[in-house]
Amino acid sequence: MHLSAHFVDVPAGQLGHVARFVLLPRNRRYREPRRLAFPLFVKSATEDASFGIAQASIVYDSQKLRERVEFIHEQTASDALVEEYIEGRELYIGVIGNERLTTYPLWELDFGTLPVAMAGIATRKVKWDLKYQRKHGINTGPAKDLPEGLPARMATLARRIYRALLMTGYARIDVRLKPDGSVYVLEANANPNLEREEDFAISAQVGGVGYEQLLERIMRSGMGYEAAWRQR
Repeated sequence: MHLSAHFVDVPAGQLGHVARFVLLPRNRRYREPRRLAFPLFVKSATEDASFGIAQASIVYDSQKLRERVEFIHEQTASDALVEEYIEGRELYIGVIGNERLTTYPLWELDFGTLPVAMAGIATRKVKWDLKYQRKHGINTGPAKDLPEGLPARMATLARRIYRALLMTGYARIDVRLKPDGSVYVLEANANPNLEREEDFAISAQVGGVGYEQLLERIMRSGMGYEAAWRQR
């Protein structure tokens, strides 16, 4: 497939937005995006688990942008996704089902005692370095002190995204909540961690669904899913 740089600015009604972004393909001549405003966030377009994401992923000028794009191309062997950085609280919401969907309570990543300059993104250290997490009090838990009506709006938004992307089984929708109350969708995670002590399972438990029951629901969703090609 031939890929070229492209820009998107997609509002999702009054419920959520997507940050403006550009895709910079690997093995193509570098062209700096001119229609995006700094600071920018640079990551792999295909990798997961925060691979390639560090504090240096947030860039504030043209030189650092090019350096980070080249780093992603070389270190992850993938295209680079450059998007306008959205400052705000990082929230997650789990969704389960095929046709009939259930959402679980809103979850939040708490950056603990990290300095403001560092408490912006879920880097690889933030996600996977237990010593680093304990040192800075980084944790996740039920989102509190939310604007009135936001949980219900988020549940509706999550279901709409899930259906629009033809997702099935289970997923987690990641968003940023800006200080002005607006919601920006970061990612639709089709395979969130299912360990007993991880976000998806614990949020389900807070929502009244135990771990064994959760796994059974996921398996039943898989067994009950009828792929489109089987319907022909």
